[in-house]
Amino acid sequence: MPRTDGDTWDLASSVGATATSVAATRALASRGPDPLIDDPYAALLVEAVGLPHFIKVAGGDIDFGDDPLFGADQMREHIAVRTRFFDDFFTAAGAAGIRQAVILASGLDTRAFRLSWPDGTTVFEIDQPTVIEFKTRVLADAGAAPTADRRTVGIDLREDWPTALREAGFDPSQPTAWIAEGLLIYLPPEAQDRLLDNISALSAPGSRLATEHMDAKALTGDWAKAMTERARRHGSDINLQELFYSGPRTSAAEHLRAQGWRTDVLSGSAAYEANGFQAPADNLIAMAGDSGYLSAELA
Repeated sequence: MPRTDGDTWDLASSVGATATSVAATRALASRGPDPLIDDPYAALLVEAVGLPHFIKVAGGDIDFGDDPLFGADQMREHIAVRTRFFDDFFTAAGAAGIRQAVILASGLDTRAFRLSWPDGTTVFEIDQPTVIEFKTRVLADAGAAPTADRRTVGIDLREDWPTALREAGFDPSQPTAWIAEGLLIYLPPEAQDRLLDNISALSAPGSRLATEHMDAKALTGDWAKAMTERARRHGSDINLQELFYSGPRTSAAEHLRAQGWRTDVLSGSAAYEANGFQAPADNLIAMAGDSGYLSAELA
């Protein structure tokens, strides 16, 4: 179903199902004797959502064969690179003395439970109320305990989330580490700019931000169509063409620089090489263009 201004979702539908898809891939990459990453809660959460396709992905029970776009090895490497980038971002922020973190559209992100946070760190998770409630309940039932002061903010990012964040104890006078992982492509261009404006308004000097860097010229409707067709070949019914907002938009790096942030872009190929992997195949680079990862710091 195409996106609308007031649409809602859970973890089995619409944008929420993409969070389950990512968690399933993290679970897949966490399997085996020498896993690329270690998310001990991903499979548990995917199983609790209950979508058969993603349960099979998480369990390594789908033969992706020689998929021309994304086989099992490519999936593992992609999610390992992505996960490590945002993990390392939080680790570096903590080492620099930042003790306040915000995960925007947190979905099935488990960093508040699996990372080693410095003492005194508060981690805020923002997402739809039903998503927050589900993850909190499933992890509590499994006996998982957060490794920081975890505070949840159940609100749609299209609503007044800055006020809700402050009411949860967020202190805008303190430097903050923000991540927006796998989020911006699901926002219309004006909503992306508004989100970045709100982050800037809430950030003290020394705050940091990490998100994907998107090559808008490459990420067209054709890219979404190709990824949707790939997913359907393996049993998923997610239609990314209905969920992504393609078309012209100001890059996050450009928008942030105009507001006083220093930015750095790590290309996808460089991120792969930094983790000891070969760069993605030419057909994937052709689809994603110069997309990669963006980090920023407020002067």
